[in-house]
Amino acid sequence: MDEIRVLSPTAILGYGFPVASFEEGLRREPHVIAVDGGSTDPGPYYLGAGKSFTQRQAVKRDLELLIKAALDRRIPLIIGTAGGSGARPHVEWTWEIVEDILNETRQSASVAVIFSDVPKALIVEMIKQGRTSTCGPLEGLTPEVVAAASHVVAQMGVEPFIKALQAGADIILAGRAYDPAAFAALPIMRGFDAGLALHMGKILECAAIAAVPGSGSDCLFGRLQKDSFILEALNPARQCTEMSVAAHTLYEKSDPYLLPGPGGTLDLNSTKFRALPGGRVEVSGTRLVPTPTFTVKLEGARAIGFRTISIAGVRDPIMIDQIDSILAAVRQRVQDNFAELKDYFLQFRCYGKNGVMGDLEPTPNPGHELGIVIECVAESQEVANTICGFARSTLLHHGYPGRKSTAGNLAFPYSPSDFPAGEVFEFCVHHLMELDDPAEIFSMEWRVVK
Repeated sequence: MDEIRVLSPTAILGYGFPVASFEEGLRREPHVIAVDGGSTDPGPYYLGAGKSFTQRQAVKRDLELLIKAALDRRIPLIIGTAGGSGARPHVEWTWEIVEDILNETRQSASVAVIFSDVPKALIVEMIKQGRTSTCGPLEGLTPEVVAAASHVVAQMGVEPFIKALQAGADIILAGRAYDPAAFAALPIMRGFDAGLALHMGKILECAAIAAVPGSGSDCLFGRLQKDSFILEALNPARQCTEMSVAAHTLYEKSDPYLLPGPGGTLDLNSTKFRALPGGRVEVSGTRLVPTPTFTVKLEGARAIGFRTISIAGVRDPIMIDQIDSILAAVRQRVQDNFAELKDYFLQFRCYGKNGVMGDLEPTPNPGHELGIVIECVAESQEVANTICGFARSTLLHHGYPGRKSTAGNLAFPYSPSDFPAGEVFEFCVHHLMELDDPAEIFSMEWRVVK
């Protein structure tokens, strides 16, 4: 086989894609359709709560097209990080959609379901053996932190996907996965260069974001050859350029030349990008450098309380000029009124005055209006509601020098003004764990729909 062709329909399953772009990709006769189903980008809530950040109707729409295309052409459909975060609840949620589609359309398929949940007892044993390490700013992993996490998943590499492909899966539905793995598994199984396959997967997993203009809701096509791969946008309104593909290679990387993953690091020091006719780009020179031990990244989230928010606008230039002292006074008033309540967190985000970057804002001058988000996180929803509501009402009527009216200081776009947001989670596990076998902790179930 001289080349292997991979069709990436969308950046995340449920983000959608134009049918015309998808059909253009099918005309190029892909050997596999692969799609990323999730990300940690939306934060820890979805992993902790076991819920998807994509909507069922949107995911089902995408899957109806993908499943039909794959089964009609007898090529595999590979889904990584199912349901947004890839824990068992997310995988099962996605499986229910897949099963519904197969039953409704009377299609048969052999589905390999791969779980990435890691037993907590195993992690604790690995901690005792010194086989876990830090990955980022968190401290070393402890049994107490593991116990507090509601779900802990590991990022699988290509190996569990390859096992499912070798066993004849029509559809692979996987839990948390290294983003490029779903795209690189078939090429690596077929003997293509692992470094190039993973680099191509790194770009394909975000689909047409790597094109100009970029979009997470459009398709991208990859052709992996012996010494290079070629990327092509499938919508005539977009094209790949050397700059866009190189820029996306830098996406979500702390080092411009090295990209670590399960079992190895992509070395981009010798990578070259070359423009081809028709808005295509050829990439070559990427190498995979194996690590001495095979490690996977663990991800876990724990509950820390409940949140309530209130959103308001400020237009008075006199108030805007004094907003820091006003908010400090409101905070003090809340503390005085609820001296018995200690375990809560209250903050004000002022959009229009350092709302995005906070103290790192290089141009701190306030605008002519502010959007203020009042947020409280507390041990119970009742306490969060109480503190946020009191802070909101205090700010609404707070007097300040130069105020000409005794009416409210805030404009509320919604009624009710306060929004109980439910449980709050934080990432507590973001560590590496050694494995003897790259596939040993990833259990697989076969689900056949006839």
